[in-house]
Amino acid sequence: MSSRPATTPSAAPLTSWLIWLTAAIVYLLAVFHRTSLGVAGLDAAERFGVGSAALSAFTVLQIGVYAAMQIPTGVLVDRFGPRRILTCALVFLGLGQVLLALADTYAVALLARGVLGLGDALTFVSVLRLAANHFPGKQYMLVTALTGTLGFIGNLAATLPLTLLLAGPGWTPTFLVAGLVTLAFTAAVTVAVRDTPTSRTSSSAAESASEIAVQLKEALRVPGTRLGFWTHFTTPFSQNVMVLLWGVPFLVEGQGYSATTASSLLAVFVVGAMVAGPVLGGFIGRRPELRMPLVAVYLAATAVAWAVLLGWPGQVPVPVLVAAFVVLSFGGPFSTVGFALARDYNPMARVGTATGIVNVGGFVATTVASLLIGVLLEATGDYRIALVTMVLVLAFGAWRICVWWLRARAAVFAAEDRGDPVPVRLRRHRWDSVRTSFGRSPSPV
Repeated sequence: MSSRPATTPSAAPLTSWLIWLTAAIVYLLAVFHRTSLGVAGLDAAERFGVGSAALSAFTVLQIGVYAAMQIPTGVLVDRFGPRRILTCALVFLGLGQVLLALADTYAVALLARGVLGLGDALTFVSVLRLAANHFPGKQYMLVTALTGTLGFIGNLAATLPLTLLLAGPGWTPTFLVAGLVTLAFTAAVTVAVRDTPTSRTSSSAAESASEIAVQLKEALRVPGTRLGFWTHFTTPFSQNVMVLLWGVPFLVEGQGYSATTASSLLAVFVVGAMVAGPVLGGFIGRRPELRMPLVAVYLAATAVAWAVLLGWPGQVPVPVLVAAFVVLSFGGPFSTVGFALARDYNPMARVGTATGIVNVGGFVATTVASLLIGVLLEATGDYRIALVTMVLVLAFGAWRICVWWLRARAAVFAAEDRGDPVPVRLRRHRWDSVRTSFGRSPSPV
């Protein structure tokens, strides 16, 4: 059973909030860079002379790099501390955006997005590791949700403001300034951020490849880590797929709405997540025993939303689209439950690694769903058929959540029976006995 470090106070001081805010602005910048091609797609197609298939490669590459780097990022954060990794993230983000600003060929632009993906990948896990060092468990969910909210502000900046800048100063000045501002922010991180309340930098002893493999194995053995992975796999991918790639095509080509209307409807995802994030984070931080039941309710609501979107005869009315998108927008806030599970069920020295494992989930689901939608759409030409992929991925993830929820609960009860401390007190239910039907005995908490 993990224990929280003595350096984490019962309530975080103002200094910790300022440190977190500086780090969270790095995440805001990362999300801006990640989503900037959402409104610059037509400009990119014209600048590099490519079609829609080549444009989709930008998104798939960046998400792929992000997903592939999450576990290495967790290991790096545990090894070198979040402050150093955030500084590296800013360097990669800034250089990638500068390269994109100056790129005049598709190959160079693709390389630039890959570099951006690398910088993006280093950011979120670092911010959450920093929060775990500075905030007690009851505040961690709120801080995680607020981090996500700042990220959505970066998303908003990459919509209408970026559109106006591209129409005014143009591609090169806009992205060049964005890259240079990002590079300049390294000074703020260097001055303001401290890895822990008592130390500006923290690091652990160098580990061999075999020791890192053992650390990963230990994190994966914890049912709470697996439950966090599948929670993050299942909750945010609907929102990600719609915002990053298929939302506008579905609304314009599949539903017959104008591009302006489609872009406005996608803003529902951003606003919904920004409002729901802090509210959900604050509530679950006070009532952690309710986090998985609430996730289950959300998944049921998501299934209903997709059933309405795919089953509505003819064009889906705007009010129905807004209602469905509001439900789907809660996926980002609910995904933060996965990070709380990683923090609660792992020792602090392994929280970065466990958080990296969890963060892989949503982006694996996003990548798989995006690619399958593209394949089905090319084969059938029907958006409703292609988007059935969303229901299938949702059902698969919900099944895996059920499996690991039961195993995690069993591990907590076993720890209580041994007299060990547990991060959350759970009430036993008759259905906990069905855990045995899902396989092996629970691993230690």
